[in-house]
Amino acid sequence: MSNRPAPRPLAHLASLALLLVAVGCDRDPPATSTAAASPAAQETQADLIARGEYLVRVTGCNDCHTPGYAEQQGDVDHALWLTGSPLGYRGPWGTTYATNLRLRLADMDEAQWLAFSGSLRTRPIMPDFALRAMSEDDRRAMFHFIKSLGPGGEPAPAYLPPGQAPQPPYFELVMPAGAPATVGAP
Repeated sequence: MSNRPAPRPLAHLASLALLLVAVGCDRDPPATSTAAASPAAQETQADLIARGEYLVRVTGCNDCHTPGYAEQQGDVDHALWLTGSPLGYRGPWGTTYATNLRLRLADMDEAQWLAFSGSLRTRPIMPDFALRAMSEDDRRAMFHFIKSLGPGGEPAPAYLPPGQAPQPPYFELVMPAGAPATVGAP
């Protein structure tokens, strides 16, 4: 026979209950936040930049905001990416030019970019509605990619109001009869 005392199931249950209460009463919650639990917070800076580059490529940002991008079928040095374009888009709203995004974001922090891009309303041909429809995580990734390029290039030409003729190069967009004569603001 063994000299070990007989097991006491109630004593084990009481010890287990005491342990659970002690753990449950811990006054210092783990150092996690809802932001840390989100997929964007778990991404590294390199992941954000890579996803931002992907989004810039597939959403067509370079098509207008990078000089020569479409003509060279995307084979443009990163040094020129998103530096704006001298190509104008003329229509009933006047003539617009694709902004130099690298200069535009140079003095913005992430929060400013998220507020700006989430409420942007501008003139054609910028598909601002598509930018507003993007998730905050996607716009954050784009921000980090654009910022990673650093400032570069010169400001794009300024908007020209209706009736003022632009210098070439520009596209003339002729609207169908009955289309609104003016669109958007800034």
